[in-house]
Amino acid sequence: MSNFTLPKLPYADDALAPVVSANTISFHYGKHHKAYVDKLNELVPGTAYEGLSLEDIVKKSAKDEKGKAIFNNAGQIWNHTFYWNSMTPKGGEPTGKIKSALDDSFGGLDAFKAAFKAAAVGQFGSGWAWLVKGADGKLKIETTANADTPMAHGGKPLLVADVWEHAYYLDFQNRRPDHIQAWLDKLANWSFAEKNLD
Repeated sequence: MSNFTLPKLPYADDALAPVVSANTISFHYGKHHKAYVDKLNELVPGTAYEGLSLEDIVKKSAKDEKGKAIFNNAGQIWNHTFYWNSMTPKGGEPTGKIKSALDDSFGGLDAFKAAFKAAAVGQFGSGWAWLVKGADGKLKIETTANADTPMAHGGKPLLVADVWEHAYYLDFQNRRPDHIQAWLDKLANWSFAEKNLD
């Protein structure tokens, strides 16, 4: 058995309410995220991925057609861990380097929010909306489907919103645009994004 563990949340279960309720956390973190950890621990022993870090497993299995199940579970663990850290109960306005980078890349916070919301809402089906630092140093927005992540392809994620339905359905039902707007306005963890800039 491998020894991947469910990382602790960086806040209490009810800290993100009402945008993300304690009820959503109990299912999303307590059931979905935990299930990916349990499944990866079943799948990895006896494979070429045994003994590798989670990040290395994600990067290597992304290119391995036979390792699809391993990639899906490892990618979801990595994405979810990054997602929990992309939120804070004290969300608000970006400052410092991340504010300057958003201004330079998008022409300001409002323009960024509009573009990010459009990408997140436009992601068909299950997936993720990412703020990523490009190779040229500019910030850009990317979306990925299912378990995929820019990190698996050499990208540098700064922040992510989960647009799988289980991330918002108990609180917002089919109103993904409203959830994303509230997420941007109230939960986005700009200090985490700034740490990821370097």
